[in-house]
Amino acid sequence: MNMNYTSFIVKVIKKPIQTFFDDKIPMTQFVVQIPQLRNNDESTIMRVTIWGKLGYDIIKYYQVNDYMIIEGYISIRKNLFNSLTIGTSKKVEMSIYKVYPFIL
Repeated sequence: MNMNYTSFIVKVIKKPIQTFFDDKIPMTQFVVQIPQLRNNDESTIMRVTIWGKLGYDIIKYYQVNDYMIIEGYISIRKNLFNSLTIGTSKKVEMSIYKVYPFIL
């Protein structure tokens, strides 16, 4: 597993969902899209996780199709569920530490 601290401008594409780890630590997860301006017009989709009180702000202030600037650790992991497929199947995840609003 590789991890690097990075920042992205992302678009929220799935509603944030909050759960609790060990019944006391809030964990908020949602899916974002990194827009790319290239000829192939593809975009990267990744799951992001926020631990602690910052997750409350995400649920309160952000909705689907909103843009934000996120900072945190990105990790690329092998997808264990699709291990029978041919080729490399990897999953991109990010643990967020800072969030900033972004208006187009």
